[in-house]
Amino acid sequence: MNTDWSTWRKEKRKQLIAARETIRPEAHQQWSQSITDFLKQEFPQLQKMIVGIYWPFRGEYDPRAIAQYLLNGGATLALPEVIQRNEALRFCEWTPGMAMKTGSYGIAVPIDSRQVLPNALLIPMVGFDAYGYRLGYGSGYFDCTLAAYDLLPLTIGIAFELQRLENIHPQSHDIPMQYIVTEAGTFCCNDNLINRED
Repeated sequence: MNTDWSTWRKEKRKQLIAARETIRPEAHQQWSQSITDFLKQEFPQLQKMIVGIYWPFRGEYDPRAIAQYLLNGGATLALPEVIQRNEALRFCEWTPGMAMKTGSYGIAVPIDSRQVLPNALLIPMVGFDAYGYRLGYGSGYFDCTLAAYDLLPLTIGIAFELQRLENIHPQSHDIPMQYIVTEAGTFCCNDNLINRED
């Protein structure tokens, strides 16, 4: 039986976003604190790296919670900006309190900030599986971004456990995360392989 995986992903994306947006505030805060703690414990090297984070959207974990910790250790932080469809994201340096503007999809981006190339990325996920594959919002910007690297950066997918799927049925262009962090812990995905859907 042939399955229309594109339709399946679209429906699953809608369900997972709705579930995330209805997390009780106290649970969201507790789970987010656990993710922050795991990032500090498991990835101390981030304090010495150029780290691409993201501006939280539709109930995602807010990486600004770990921003000051990373900055205090010497990290450079950057936020992504959509330049054009089917093109890599542009990352510009970001610090708390700096001037921002509204970019694509209503997401904030820095104003007049220097462009940098992160060597680590915290990547939000709508859904994920044990193989490290990520279900995003469907535009493919992070896949285009990772494909543009000559040497892949450290990739850490961020989500809550309720977004875990048995298999997201990845497409041929999908690039798996090296690690996934949820409120339950840190999971290494480097040794997991799966056939991808075309």
